[in-house]
Amino acid sequence: MSEPFTFLRVSRKQSIATDITLFELAHPEGQELPAFTAGAHITVQTPLGMRRSYSLCGDPEQTTTWQIAVKRDAKGRGGSQSMVDNVQAGDLLPTLPWANLFELNETAASYIFVAGGIGITPILSMMRRLLSQGRTDFKLYYCTRDAAGTAFMDELHAPELAGKITVHHDHGDPAKALDLWPVFERPSNAHVYCCGPQGLMDSVRDMTGHWPSERIHFESFGVTQTGFAENKTFDVVLQKSGTRMTVPPDQTILEALRACGHDVSSSCESGTCGSCRTGLIAGEAEHRDMVLSPDEHTHQIMVCVSRAKSTELVLDL
Repeated sequence: MSEPFTFLRVSRKQSIATDITLFELAHPEGQELPAFTAGAHITVQTPLGMRRSYSLCGDPEQTTTWQIAVKRDAKGRGGSQSMVDNVQAGDLLPTLPWANLFELNETAASYIFVAGGIGITPILSMMRRLLSQGRTDFKLYYCTRDAAGTAFMDELHAPELAGKITVHHDHGDPAKALDLWPVFERPSNAHVYCCGPQGLMDSVRDMTGHWPSERIHFESFGVTQTGFAENKTFDVVLQKSGTRMTVPPDQTILEALRACGHDVSSSCESGTCGSCRTGLIAGEAEHRDMVLSPDEHTHQIMVCVSRAKSTELVLDL
């Protein structure tokens, strides 16, 4: 069985940049919230019933409230739209316990942070943690489209961050992307933490290929859906029970399973963590995750994002 939801009250809702909204969450009875580690995320259930994971961007030592920031994606499946449009201050929001797949190594000699867009959220938590320890041995390179779409600018202009932050706007032109090669050309003893769009992470991965792999850390906010076939309806058969269900274009396999009362472990729900790994018995899948190796494609599937190329998939459930 999946863990039960805990309901947190939305104590504040605030627009902090174009299409980015900050939600502050508190215990409905005023109790302290569990301490979390920098880089952690929580999973929430949106008013439409979708589960979405968002990084905790506040100070990990702050247990009175938690903060998440949500970018409204008009082209998404509706989760972020539901959060921004339908969740209001005072509402109770169903949440699951925090987890951390992008944990800060607090023993590193120094840090290089690279954030793109809403990818600033876990990085901000990391910097707040380091500052609380009196550490300033880090640099942030923050890439956004324009000033209006850049979140947390007031926080990043704090006196204690002077000289630590580089903010770059590319105005949607790939030719104007920030050149990070001078940063990574010569490996150092720093640990690198990168979070943002797939293109940015691929670029940083390429430029740090000659660095020790244990010093390079990535967090993704989802697999880009470009390059995949248009979503189509297909059937899923559960081998153990013989149950057959139809997955429409606007629903994931994971959502279809839940709608039929089946509990499947999940965390990121964006194809990046691997927690919803499920056995694939028959059928041809269109793998959209960032976890499975080519050798695993024939017998496993990430049901949070991947779909079917064939008309039917048979799962080991």
